[in-house]
Amino acid sequence: MLAEDRFVAETSFYVRYAETDAMGIVHHSSYIVWFEEGRSNYARQRGSDYADFERSGHYLTVAEVNARYLKPMVYGTQVTVRCWIEAMQSRALTFAYEIVDAHTGAICVTGSTRHICITHDGHVAPLPEAWRAWGLGR
Repeated sequence: MLAEDRFVAETSFYVRYAETDAMGIVHHSSYIVWFEEGRSNYARQRGSDYADFERSGHYLTVAEVNARYLKPMVYGTQVTVRCWIEAMQSRALTFAYEIVDAHTGAICVTGSTRHICITHDGHVAPLPEAWRAWGLGR
């Protein structure tokens, strides 16, 4: 659940037909792509982007993905992805997500991704200071 003192990025779009399965509902894998879009937008709203992170010689590798599917979504639904930093350590951070039906306000999916900071040669490294500042809240 959202904490009131955290910066939350919101990303909105409509479900595309290609994101649905043969039953006409959003395929479970689409939500993981939406998590990525949410955290990319989080970075942009914080004044950076993932390309800046890579140019600094760092990468955020996905170490863990969790998703809880609460309600199905269908083609044409307006979606809002809410994304925030749930936890941060010196070399890792966890993003949390809510995927919401923008029309009804229903939370359809919750989830998280845990990331480890590595260098271009694959060594674990501390998060850059600019990104560590994001863990301070607003």
